[in-house]
Amino acid sequence: MENIPLRKAAEAVARALDGAGHTVYFVGGCVRDRLLGYPVKDIDIATSARPDEVLRLFPDAWEVGAAFGVVLVRRGGFSFEVATFRRDGSYRDGRRPESVCFTDAEEDARRRDFTMNGLFEDPFSVPPGHVVDYVGGAEDIRARVLRCIGEPDRRFEEDSLRLMRAVRFAVTREVRVEAGTYAAICRNAPLLARIAPERIREELDRILLSPGRKRGVEMLVETGLMKRVIPEIYGMVGCTQPPQWHPEGDVYTHTLMMLDALGKDGAPVSLELALGVLLHDVGKPPCRQVDETGRIRFSGHDKEGASMARDILRRLKYSNAVIDAVCAMVERHMRFMNVRQMKKSTLRMFMSAPHFSDELELHRVDCLSSNGLMDNWQFVRDAMDSYRDAPLVPPPLVTGRDLLNLGLPPGPGFRKWLARLQELQLEGTLRTRKEALLLLGQIAPVEQNTLAEYLEKLAL
Repeated sequence: MENIPLRKAAEAVARALDGAGHTVYFVGGCVRDRLLGYPVKDIDIATSARPDEVLRLFPDAWEVGAAFGVVLVRRGGFSFEVATFRRDGSYRDGRRPESVCFTDAEEDARRRDFTMNGLFEDPFSVPPGHVVDYVGGAEDIRARVLRCIGEPDRRFEEDSLRLMRAVRFAVTREVRVEAGTYAAICRNAPLLARIAPERIREELDRILLSPGRKRGVEMLVETGLMKRVIPEIYGMVGCTQPPQWHPEGDVYTHTLMMLDALGKDGAPVSLELALGVLLHDVGKPPCRQVDETGRIRFSGHDKEGASMARDILRRLKYSNAVIDAVCAMVERHMRFMNVRQMKKSTLRMFMSAPHFSDELELHRVDCLSSNGLMDNWQFVRDAMDSYRDAPLVPPPLVTGRDLLNLGLPPGPGFRKWLARLQELQLEGTLRTRKEALLLLGQIAPVEQNTLAEYLEKLAL
């Protein structure tokens, strides 16, 4: 559905430029997405007006890319990038041109990355939506093909982030990469080393948050781009597993199946969950062992995987919050096999983890993508349902302040005593504060007179 207020605000900006005698078009992603049937979330504007002319028309605007002729204009509560038609100079850093030259619409279209992104739309056409196409993008959109404008090797040499963008567009816009463009991605994959990790991470996030995440990871691996993103993924390829537990095949196949299963039930997929699924078995290749009977084991792959995941995510400059959540997911994913043997207190603590809903979903797709045994998943679901109306971990009946008030000196015993009392509270053995304090008097060196006076003071 079209965002009418956004469109009206963009038309107001275009009308002011047109009224001053300038050529003006909507450009790029907004045209592409409208033609492909995707929601238009923002509108970029291209014009013959120079930046100083744009600023005169919109005194409250400001330059956000002075060297590239980009001015940010706000209208109707929306922000619009208004860019002067330009031709780019040489690219020496593999990311941005060293200089630009203002020109006309056709040259501006031909400097862009892919044909589907090089289309203009006349804001005032009758009927509306007339497309101005200098690069064959309209035909490629009809065929759902992603194709570089001009020579693919040159496009990727100019701006090597386009290598990742090609994969992202392929999976988020459900298009096929044209053969020549795909071959050029493979040839130029090493150029991705010139791009900052943060920029690579942003494109990876968009791929992993897309329903096409499985295809995206496959493309990154097949083109060689993954060697510059997460090279550890290649260790999963051909890493065979015990067929009785993993009839689906190697670790890589298993991981792809899990990525494909995410979100199929309509539930939202967080970035932490997508990364957790991608990396949950990254520790298997270095931990793989085959005993004398031919049995394959991956002892300790959960802890090794968490350590590897931390290194990978730090390398890609993820936030500490994301890193901690993903690494906890990777390190804890094998604990689900023991949930039915856990004490009630241990299970409640296990389920109280901050990202446990993501951990449970990872376990679900892990099972669906291997042996299909869902008993442990159902057990945990039932346990969570039983605590729906009560906190998994209620406030402790006894705190460290109680211990101090009872004259106990701070020390290693504090943690031991409090942990024991909390365990019994979670088991349901201790139900009241008085019961907990009386038990403390048995397991800690508390003077009984002091305890009785404290209970009286608390009116317990």
